[in-house]
Amino acid sequence: MPIRRSLFALLGLSLTLVLLWLAVRVLAPGGWTLWEALLLLCFAGTAPWTALCAANALLGFAILITARDPPAAVLPALRRLRPGIPALHTAIAVCIRNEDMAQVLPPLRRLAEGLAAAGAADRFTLWFLSDTTDPAAAAAEQRAIAAFQPGGVAVRYRRRDENIGFKAGNVMDFLDNHAGDAALMLCLDADSAMTAPAVLRLVACMEADPRLAIVQQLIVGRPATAAFPRLFQFGMRAGMRSWATGQAWWQGADGPYWGHNAIIRIAPFRRHARLETLPDGRPILSHDQVEAVRLHAAGWKVMCLPAEDGSMEGNPPALPEFMARDLRWAAGNMQYWDLLRLPGMTAMGRWQLVQAILLFLGAPLWVGVLVFAALNAATGGGAATPDGWLLALLATTWAMLHAPKLAGYAQVLLTPALAARYGGRAAFLRGAAAEILFTTLLDPVSVFNKAMFLLALPFGGRRAGWAPQNRADRGVAWADAARLLWPHTLFGLAVFGVLAAAGVAGWALPFAGGLLAAIPFCVVTASPGFSAELRDRRLAATPEELLSGDAG
Repeated sequence: MPIRRSLFALLGLSLTLVLLWLAVRVLAPGGWTLWEALLLLCFAGTAPWTALCAANALLGFAILITARDPPAAVLPALRRLRPGIPALHTAIAVCIRNEDMAQVLPPLRRLAEGLAAAGAADRFTLWFLSDTTDPAAAAAEQRAIAAFQPGGVAVRYRRRDENIGFKAGNVMDFLDNHAGDAALMLCLDADSAMTAPAVLRLVACMEADPRLAIVQQLIVGRPATAAFPRLFQFGMRAGMRSWATGQAWWQGADGPYWGHNAIIRIAPFRRHARLETLPDGRPILSHDQVEAVRLHAAGWKVMCLPAEDGSMEGNPPALPEFMARDLRWAAGNMQYWDLLRLPGMTAMGRWQLVQAILLFLGAPLWVGVLVFAALNAATGGGAATPDGWLLALLATTWAMLHAPKLAGYAQVLLTPALAARYGGRAAFLRGAAAEILFTTLLDPVSVFNKAMFLLALPFGGRRAGWAPQNRADRGVAWADAARLLWPHTLFGLAVFGVLAAAGVAGWALPFAGGLLAAIPFCVVTASPGFSAELRDRRLAATPEELLSGDAG
């Protein structure tokens, strides 16, 4: 593993240097202005994450294309699975909070029936761990669960009076007081959907390697009826497959935990993953990475199973919910600054936390790049910029940032059997083209939104907690979109006005044009009519949707 990590570090460093070299070739001609120096400084801050995306993607793509069994190439336990009924008892823990149980229960029924069909029903207990705060909603969920008859798998319900510690506190309270003789826990969110074969494979991995504390399976989006999640998860699915495979190759037993669709060995998790509050008394929001890091430090394995079959989740139904989720994650990941200095972590553990910080830290830096580029153009700088080098820098940066997704797309196009699951190469290419256009419009809005949040956070700005989530498809009114996105639109108009006056607005359009279209983008991608059009055309359809003949 040290050799693999050294190779990965060398690859990442090389890609970072390529980006910086191209930036200097673009900015240096004609001498340096103050704005160009600041622009380079911001761009240099974004380069590590950009290079990380490309390095993981390149490694993942190589494994996906060349390995006979890519998941087994990075998770050795898959080569030692024991067939038959599991020996260990597993608690399936579903965390719920003010949820629509009509949406939560059907996937769990299918899972329970699958386990019963495999003859393994008595090796599992299905637990609903409720943090529902509203008494009426709690009574409704309790009635729904009492009437739930999944066929062979025992069902239990537990509700806390106070949701101390949010989800992490919910899970640990269950493990301390209710898990009983269960050796393993399958952690699911309310919108998780897993198949019995996928769950049995996770249990078999734990039985094959007793030093595994967590096996985190890849998670893909459930078939979606709304346009926004449909397009978003089409690209995310491709990107996560290559990213997770590449990352698993060099991280090995010091892998990630994403909080759900993962199996956990209860004893070490209870012993080592118990989370204290931060020094200022706040609870840790993004608990999953910290729990993984604590297990690394204790000598336990946390590994990723980069296989997408049988493991799904719901995605936000529209742009407002997507932005709210991003800000919750940003608030949680920024707390990691307070944890980096704590003793008892491995080098890889600290890197996990740094990587989680970098995921969001780039947002204000990208906004800085755009602002300083506009100011430079407005003051006459950049007149000597070579167009060829600028095009090379923009194309290389775009390709590296989107490398995981592009690698996943390439894998499908090079694998006839995989392309056939999407309806063939032509159908897949149409979906990929639509997703790339969608992401081109989404990314600037998302980046600017995170930048506003992070820039306000140190000064007592908005702080996100874990509020109930809207998981239902819905339209967004023009007035609501305008109230939410007027800062994004105003910023876009200001920047593009300055660039247009300098005659260089076209260069920024592919990277920041989504700011100008933020309001109509929000409305259209949530529109029931537009969503129905995509469904009717099967545009960006997932294999699961095509297999079932439906979306939802």
